[in-house]
Formats: sequence, C-alpha cells, structure tokens
Amino acid sequence: MLAYCFVSFVAFGIVLVLVGANQADMARDLDLDLSRTGLLASALALGIGAGVVGAGPLYDRLPRRPLFVLSMFVAGVALVSVTPTMGFGRWIGHLIVIGLGIGAYDTLINASIVQRFGSRSSRPMTAIHSAAAVGAIAGPFLVAAVVSTGHWTESFRWTGAGHLALAGLAFAVGFPAPERAARATTPRRVLGIAILPFALIAFAYVGIEAALTVFAEPYADFLGLGAQRGSLAISSVWLGLLIGRLAVLILPADLDSRLLGVAGIASGAILLGGIGWRLEAVEGVFFAVGCCLGCVYPLMIALAGQRFPHAPGTAAGVAAGVGALGGFAVPWLTGALGDGIDAGFAVASLALWSLLIALAAAAAMRFR
Repeated sequence: MLAYCFVSFVAFGIVLVLVGANQADMARDLDLDLSRTGLLASALALGIGAGVVGAGPLYDRLPRRPLFVLSMFVAGVALVSVTPTMGFGRWIGHLIVIGLGIGAYDTLINASIVQRFGSRSSRPMTAIHSAAAVGAIAGPFLVAAVVSTGHWTESFRWTGAGHLALAGLAFAVGFPAPERAARATTPRRVLGIAILPFALIAFAYVGIEAALTVFAEPYADFLGLGAQRGSLAISSVWLGLLIGRLAVLILPADLDSRLLGVAGIASGAILLGGIGWRLEAVEGVFFAVGCCLGCVYPLMIALAGQRFPHAPGTAAGVAAGVGALGGFAVPWLTGALGDGIDAGFAVASLALWSLLIALAAAAAMRFR
C-alpha cells in the first residue's frame, strides 16, 4: 500500500504544477491576464476542496479500493480529454473535475497513513508527502520535454494516462478496512473548535503553494528574467519542499505545532526579504521558502488525524478542504494584486499568509 500511495502522490504533484508550467502557452492561447491565470488555479483548488471533503466521510465508512479506483479514474478521464481547441470556460470545468479526482485520493492516502500508524504517523506522513514534491519538481521538466515535440496540452493527456494506469493498479493493492468506531462518527463531531487551527494552517499553506507555483513565471518576467527562469523557480520551490520534508524525518525531537510556527515565521521573513527586495536569484528565494514550508502540510494533516483517531478520513478531509479554499482564494487575490500593482508586490504579499500559519500553530498548541 505504501508504495502505491507514494507513486500516487508523485502523480498528484505533477498535476499541481501543470498550470504553472504551461502558464506562458496557456496565457498566449487563451488570452489570459494574471487574474484569469489565478482563476485557473482557483478552479483546480475548488475541485480539490470538494474531493478532499467528500472523500473523508466515505473513507471512514466504505471499502477503500473502490474509492481509490474511482478517484483515479475521474482524474484520469478529465486529464486525457483536454484538447487544444478548448476555451477558457471548458478549462475551468476540466480543472474542477481534475481537482475533484486528485483531492479525493489525497484524503484517501492521508487517512490511510493515519489509520495505519496512529500516533506515530507524523514521520510516515511527511515521507509519503515527499512524493508530491518529487512529482512537482519533475513536472516542469516533463512539460518542457512534451512541449518540445508536441502541443502543450499533451502534458495533461500523458498525466491522465498515468492516472488511468494507477486506477487499474488499485485492484492489486491491499487497503485497510473501515473501523467500526469510525462508522458512528459524523462530520459534525469533527467540525469543532479543535480542528480550526489545523484548517487555518491548511488554508494559508495551500494558498502560498498554489500562488508560488502559478505566478513563478509572471514574477520572473516582471524581473526581466524570462519564463524559463520562472519554470525553474517552480521546480526550485518544490525541491525546497522536498528537502524540508526530508529534513524533518531526521529531527530527534517530537514533531508538533511548534515546528509549524517556526516554519511560518521563517517563510514570511524570506518572502518579505527576498521578494520585497526583488532579488534576481528567484530560484534561490523560492527554494528557501520551500525549505521552510516543507513540513507544514503533512505535519498538519498528521496532527489533525491524531486529534480525531476514530475519524481520520473526516478530520483530514475537513482540514484539507479548508486548505483547498486557500488554494482557491489566495491565487485569485494574488493575481488581482499583480494586475492592480505589480507581480513583485503580489508575491511578497504571501508573507501575510505565512504569518497566519504561525498564529494558527500557536492556537493549535493552546488547544492541545
């Protein structure tokens, strides 16, 4: 099961960067400004939000193999069916459905790790989520290879073919069975004040991650560096996320909300310093931000699941669902700031969301 989850998260990471890695071509063919580019990312996040929330209660009650197969199939079909002639409206629809599929198996994987490892799930969760960073790092290079020999939409179709293959492989994987205690737990019991800090952390983190990925190329253009440097910055931020997650695995101390607070403060300082001063080493700045934030999402999911051990799917789904709202709202707001002021100010404004991570982490410690 762990190997299947790892490969699935690699595919998840590739999907997360498809819009950002194709941004220049999509902007040309679809006549996009920064706000409309942000809306594409927001559409993907909207679908992810519906998927992660909806899959949580289903995970706690139903056999898991059909859920994995269905989520992979939905994402795969939506990806392989994109065409070069699609307009902006159809792209919005496709990205929502793609997000629905990948969001569902995101929650399924998170809940499976919590159920299997329980109170020891923080490090396994971080290790599995490293796979998403691997996929996101490789994504821009894979897109560049596809574009060099064909139309940019083929990068979506090849990714979809991979998801359809994973749907077939799910029939050969053994997944944990639902627990009896989970079947009696309703989503309402998880929607208490104890889940709120984790939900806010997810909102801010996913928003920052999505905005950095989507606006890396426009920000590099703003600095006069060109779209290729922006594409490299996408891989750089995800390489930083990967290294940040791997570094957490060797920490001797217990992993708790204090680490989330430090990550939020550090990433905010780098965003204000590196981007506020408009350093041309954009790859280095994005890499440093990724290193700081690497631990945030997997640790947040693990802590939320540990807080509600009898409903790990619902807890992970609620937190990740609010995170998807951040992926919807923050890129759109960042794009609006970019159109209204400039791309540098827009990306630097993400430091405010880093501050929210630190404040919510402090609240999580208080409610522990």
